[in-house]
Amino acid sequence: MANEQRKPAGSFGDRGGPVDVFYLPEGAPRRPVVSHGDGVWLWDTDGNKYIDACSGPVTTNLGHRNMRVVEAMRAQAEKICFAGRPHFENQPNIDLADLVTRHAGPGYERAFFVSGGSEATEAAIKLARQYAVARGEADRWKVLGRDPGYHGASLGAAAVSGDPVSDSIFAKVMQVMPKVPAPFAYRLPENHDADSYARHCAAALEATIVAEGPETVLAFIMEPVGGLATGALVAPDHYYRTVREICDRHGVLLIYDEVMCGAGRTGTFLCAEHWPDAKPDIITLAKGIAAGYTPLGMVLASAAMVDTVARAGGFMHGHTYAANPLSCAVGHAVLSELIEHDLMTNAAKMGERLRARLREIQRGSRVLGDVRGLGLLNAIEIVMDRETKQIPPASMMAVFRLIEIGMQNGLLLYSRRTANGKYGEWLMVTPPLIVTEEEVDEIAERLERTLHTFEREITA
Repeated sequence: MANEQRKPAGSFGDRGGPVDVFYLPEGAPRRPVVSHGDGVWLWDTDGNKYIDACSGPVTTNLGHRNMRVVEAMRAQAEKICFAGRPHFENQPNIDLADLVTRHAGPGYERAFFVSGGSEATEAAIKLARQYAVARGEADRWKVLGRDPGYHGASLGAAAVSGDPVSDSIFAKVMQVMPKVPAPFAYRLPENHDADSYARHCAAALEATIVAEGPETVLAFIMEPVGGLATGALVAPDHYYRTVREICDRHGVLLIYDEVMCGAGRTGTFLCAEHWPDAKPDIITLAKGIAAGYTPLGMVLASAAMVDTVARAGGFMHGHTYAANPLSCAVGHAVLSELIEHDLMTNAAKMGERLRARLREIQRGSRVLGDVRGLGLLNAIEIVMDRETKQIPPASMMAVFRLIEIGMQNGLLLYSRRTANGKYGEWLMVTPPLIVTEEEVDEIAERLERTLHTFEREITA
């Protein structure tokens, strides 16, 4: 609201106590303390109200305080919260696996549940490796990723992510895997358009496989619609088909990381459904499958792949909370809401409306360089000048300043500066899949005010 009066958040700037040590650099302001949420709105303990324009870290797909999910959580907690897999199967795990695989369709008949996206990446890599060994292809071990790319915070996930800054810190304690360029469409090399550069990136994948030795390459992992590393990047359709053909030609498994883009966010249950002629061999999911109500991730694969591993001795992998009954019960309630209320269709419709509003803002903004995305997975790229596409200097911390201004306007945005902004800086605009037309318009109005404030600051 234009005249909304906001109370100063008392916790900003205050330090003391150990809570912030692991999350904030020295001198960074403290965040307000959250009080409660409802739908797409959150309140802090000072009474300030925020519209959740990013679904947290692109997670709260159902919004806050969904009572069906809360009731499922309570009902399962009254029965059993934990039962270890060495001793028991559990019905919530069975029910969730049946629901997911039924809607995922042929080629994804098996589901393995973990606690989040990083664990899902690790499990997918281990499944791919054990499948290769079981098939007599033990020399296959390299998992190619994209530069930039992001697949999680654990060391195995970081090894296949494309971030040179992360590599410079952690390379000595992990095996950094080969990378190929991501098919950006906004800031392109000379003599390329989006189509030609996507073809170049696909050709680079094949060249890298050949250079590494096809017999040593296990898999290629990519986000079909980009998350934080590429800011909702959507490649031309031919890119996906060509990548699938290249992987098939060299016996390389294709892994889609749908941690952020899956579970209805792009307008289909699986993001892979947008490119039916380029289906991956393995899919990872997290975030939206439990919508922030509990930690949950999963790996989807074919019965043929999993049965091959089972015949060779079983899947050599696991976590304490794998197939946790409480988390699976919550996940089942979340996905039932998604499917029964057809929130995929709402994501597609509201995504179109949101991108239209963002492009209206772009026409009047000097710093909004690009609008991109699919469904309700969208990003805006921030530049110093739209004509030159100049990336803000790293010292400006532009996207983080915009997040601060947004919070002052009651607007929650999200970003991660890949490689300290080397590839560009963007903000995710990814509200919950329940968002309405009126709420989309409210997000757009608050974002426009936020951008105008930022522009005034950098030109003062």
